[in-house]
Amino acid sequence: MSFAAPHLLVWLLLIPLVVAGYALVESQRERRARKWATTALLPNMVARAPAWRRHLPFALMLFGLALLLVGFARPKATHTVKRQEATVVVVLDVSGSMAANDVQPSRLAAAKAAAYRLVDALPHGYRMSVVVFSDHSSVIAPPTEDVNAIRAAIARAHAGPQGTALGDAVDHAITVARQVPANSVGKKPPASIVVFSDGGITAGRVTPQQAASRATAVGVPVFTVAVGTPQGVVHQQLQGGFDEQIQVPVADSVLQQLSHDTRGRLWTSAGAFDAHAVIGELGSRTGTRHATVEVTAIAAAGGIAFMLAGAAISGLWFRRVT
Repeated sequence: MSFAAPHLLVWLLLIPLVVAGYALVESQRERRARKWATTALLPNMVARAPAWRRHLPFALMLFGLALLLVGFARPKATHTVKRQEATVVVVLDVSGSMAANDVQPSRLAAAKAAAYRLVDALPHGYRMSVVVFSDHSSVIAPPTEDVNAIRAAIARAHAGPQGTALGDAVDHAITVARQVPANSVGKKPPASIVVFSDGGITAGRVTPQQAASRATAVGVPVFTVAVGTPQGVVHQQLQGGFDEQIQVPVADSVLQQLSHDTRGRLWTSAGAFDAHAVIGELGSRTGTRHATVEVTAIAAAGGIAFMLAGAAISGLWFRRVT
């Protein structure tokens, strides 16, 4: 325990003075009684109640006074709390295959809905970032605690080119997570990556295996959500008014391997995605910190309570306040 105004503790010196005064008064009780009665009548003039009952009210009031005096010095207590600092990087696939409507209303819309649930579960003090990718990746929302900004970024995402560079996107997300400044004790806040994708890979320079190795090296698990079904189809307009149908089956095996290698977890559909599981795993790695709170009110309330208790007992037992 520490004090914001320790110099005021000097008032505690009053306590031994009060005790000395009380002892002096008690020692003179019988002497004062002799002035008004003979020795034979002293037992009738001076009540000899049990010692503990006589002194208990005074002890309670004295302890209450001590607490009040301690309260003047504004005591502060230090306790351990969980750190509220972590980073979640949402990686959203916006390649052409995410326009498939084998998941209603579309794969991308289902992925967005699951991502919104993750935003809603984000604890106060956590940061979130959004990375979108097709044949290349880009950050559309840098790490921030502003959930409205994150929601707006997710809402702006739309399906683009056909290419899918999954490995590059995860590698980019790792870089984003590692760029978050260190905390007050010089450590990087823990981070997790959540990938919403159909798992198809048609582009990129970094393989999912390489990205997984880097994520493991820096301690960032990758959670994956497979969005789509084996029957997925997208339509592409060709010159001359022709419509080309392209088969885009979900490749959840790629996502499964990515999450397994990084000690993450795979959900096989956007509807099954459990945002709280991601937050819970991340919270288990946030660590603790020491927080200091002022307990002046507690000391003052305790002091008043003890003084009132002493006065009440004294009034009940002796019909007077000690």
